[in-house]
Amino acid sequence: MNNKATFRFNKQYFLLAVALLITEIIIAAFVNDSFIRPYFGDFLVVIFIYCTVKSFINIPWLPAVIGVLIFAYLVETLQYLHFIRWIGLEKLTLARVILGSSFAWTDIVAYTLGVICISCVEVKRYKGK
Repeated sequence: MNNKATFRFNKQYFLLAVALLITEIIIAAFVNDSFIRPYFGDFLVVIFIYCTVKSFINIPWLPAVIGVLIFAYLVETLQYLHFIRWIGLEKLTLARVILGSSFAWTDIVAYTLGVICISCVEVKRYKGK
């Protein structure tokens, strides 16, 4: 197995990423509840990021999933540190949506569960080959 990351377009991951992006947009625009938007959206976002990475970079699934989880944790840590305020973007809606504006342990749990889901799917997928 080649462990070297290379740039290569993957149509399957790209289509999944597009479907997840559309789902995230629909959730953000039309769902205002106490479960889907705050928890399921965070669960899906790590899957979206993973599929986006895998759409363009041919990298083994494990380093990709670890990188996505570290990235998600980093963004959440920046929210804890009020980074958006530091850079003066707290009044911009798009910045608040992309970067987030408040830390929550439940987000960490949702990201972790999303990565566990990716891992289960990828382990099953690669065992079948």
